[in-house]
Amino acid sequence: MSKIDEFIEMVNASDNIVFFGGAGVSTESGIPDFRSADGLYMSQYGGLSPEEIISKSFYMSHPETFYKFYKDKMLFLDAKPSITHKALAKLEEMGKLKGIITQNIDGLHQMAGSKNVIELHGSVHRNYCEICHRFYDLSYIVESEGVPRCQCGGRIKPDVVLYEESLDYGDIEQAVDLIRQADMLIVGGTSLIVYPAAGFVNEYRGNKLCLINKSKTSFDSKANLLINDSLGEVFKFFL
Repeated sequence: MSKIDEFIEMVNASDNIVFFGGAGVSTESGIPDFRSADGLYMSQYGGLSPEEIISKSFYMSHPETFYKFYKDKMLFLDAKPSITHKALAKLEEMGKLKGIITQNIDGLHQMAGSKNVIELHGSVHRNYCEICHRFYDLSYIVESEGVPRCQCGGRIKPDVVLYEESLDYGDIEQAVDLIRQADMLIVGGTSLIVYPAAGFVNEYRGNKLCLINKSKTSFDSKANLLINDSLGEVFKFFL
């Protein structure tokens, strides 16, 4: 039996599945990891790293430069749900998948039809005024020149978790509860190096931990089933 056949068998035998996903879920929709920006590209930002630019302190001190990078490297308006996004939505509709925990901020899981999605790092589709807290959609941010401003004059901040910011405690609680109750945990498209999110995998108490990632991770030895392949090649069998 192939590993993918084994995976399909596991899914068919489970009815409380949780999916924990990272950037690899979105790269199949044509969204590159913003951290992949090379040195030549970053030279226009004084040689700073992407992580330094997408930090709370940089946002506060250099909002114009922050927004230039944010709009150029983190917003992909034409991206559409991939095979994986669609397959997960279908598994939820069937009653097998109970929730998705994502580190992505693109909203593609919801676009595919998934309902129970915990966005650990927020969403580009939500933006709020730092003064009056009025919310704005993504199109307002895209169409704004320079730093987006509210009608009240306040600066608008994307509702995404920047470096140096903490995850929302409510999201953490929900994610941990989902994982603890799962009979099958599928971890896909993440190198599991970003904490505290990566540590959530340790909360799983079952014996069907499936890890799908092209490259090695530090959690490989803990997986009950390890598949080093693209997510689309695995999930296409559920469409």
